[in-house]
Amino acid sequence: MVKVRKEGIILRPRNLAFEKEGVLNPACIKVGNEVHMFYRAVAKGNHSTIGYCKLEGPLKVVDRLNKPVFVPKYSYEKHGIEDARIVEIEGTYYLTYIGYDGKNVRIAYATSEDLVIFRKRGVILPDITYDNAEDHFRYCQLKERYYLFESYFKETVGKDALLWNKDAFFFPKKINGKFALVHRILPDIQVMYFKDFKDLTMQYWEKYLRTLDTHVVLESKHWYETRNIGGGCPPIETDKGWLMIYHAVDDMDRGKTYRAGAALLDKKNPNKVIGHLHEPLFSPDEKWECKGTVNRVVFPTGAAVFGKRLYIYYGAADKYIAAVSVNLKSLLDELVPDER
Repeated sequence: MVKVRKEGIILRPRNLAFEKEGVLNPACIKVGNEVHMFYRAVAKGNHSTIGYCKLEGPLKVVDRLNKPVFVPKYSYEKHGIEDARIVEIEGTYYLTYIGYDGKNVRIAYATSEDLVIFRKRGVILPDITYDNAEDHFRYCQLKERYYLFESYFKETVGKDALLWNKDAFFFPKKINGKFALVHRILPDIQVMYFKDFKDLTMQYWEKYLRTLDTHVVLESKHWYETRNIGGGCPPIETDKGWLMIYHAVDDMDRGKTYRAGAALLDKKNPNKVIGHLHEPLFSPDEKWECKGTVNRVVFPTGAAVFGKRLYIYYGAADKYIAAVSVNLKSLLDELVPDER
């Protein structure tokens, strides 16, 4: 396996009301020699907003705001704004996030031209309940675990629970002239393509769900992915293909353990998997990864390349933000062994 270097904690919660309970799961984008980080900040009662800090180089924090930059404004996000991701497409920054209303989650997004002023654009996909989604699932061939998760959310959230659709972000460039949105309907990772946001109607969504099995870009298959997988960092374009760093959940031992995995997708057709690590890229083994708000969690959400090394930023035990680094070529060689 490729050698991963743990760089340690780079951001801790401060004694400020909006982030006192934890900082985690940052959206990261590199501009020049700086990394702009939009991180989830958790206040008492598990109410989340998005904070901001800036790194000089891959690890040095040089600026950090004392108040959140994104706060709840609409009913669908009244209990929190969570787990942002960010990319730049054709000169516009697209920041996706999860709006939580205390019961259901929805994928929403905002745009910016300068990383300072953002405009919230609203929910990306229309509401659909698990009950309705199941009617459409029947038209395609999905593994049984899709229906197990349907039962789980209807029992724990309610019979009217909306489809639990999270971990959403865009590819940092259009694929064949279309936006490519990665998202996660449990237990796998899917990707949907569209030309314009106005195309994302209920009719589009229902048709998509009827063919959901054809939109799976990565599915859980290894021992560390026994429960599910979910999107992590926005895909990184390399000469070998699209590098996807994701999170994987194993629930076979001491409860749930979140690890980081890596896969390589075809450049022209991201639904084609070129390589998929059989072992985790990295796992929670440091004290601050194993014990926190949620134990045994590493949750990658942002990445940046500096020189020959890929830096991956992640939430540690839902309490801190930490980083690891890896030689990018070595990781790609591990994913495409026949080209060494």
